[in-house]
Amino acid sequence: MSLGKKRDPTTRSYGPTRPFDGAQAPTIPDAFKMIAQTANSTASEFPQINPDICIVNYYTNFGKLGLHQDKDESESSLTKGLPFISISIGDTAEFMFGDTRDKDQATKINLESGDVLILGGESRLVISWRFPREDQHYTNLVEGINRPSSWTHQSYV
Repeated sequence: MSLGKKRDPTTRSYGPTRPFDGAQAPTIPDAFKMIAQTANSTASEFPQINPDICIVNYYTNFGKLGLHQDKDESESSLTKGLPFISISIGDTAEFMFGDTRDKDQATKINLESGDVLILGGESRLVISWRFPREDQHYTNLVEGINRPSSWTHQSYV
């Protein structure tokens, strides 16, 4: 689900409406913005942002997010190192990241419910993966992981 702006999968760009039917993107809840901005302000080495996009991903117990880079933003946003902020809600997941596509060389951490991950500056374009932890079901949410991710998109000029 996309909040703030909608993603056009054909052009890999973002805009205020869905490309296929013109529906407006729902606004980002103030609580999500506040969490992202608070986290961003504690990471003083990264430029401060006012998030205008929030992608909410839901992963089932066995869901995973394969090898990828979050780089669909404008070249300007990426060049400035504007941060990508991820908030974990739900079950614990293993998150791996690195500067190569080799999982054996990746750094591995557990992201638990309430954890906030900020990738910005030099770390903005790390390669990452996400895997469920089948032994970690302790929240009283529907089984799975919700991960809202917020960032600022600056259009090409």
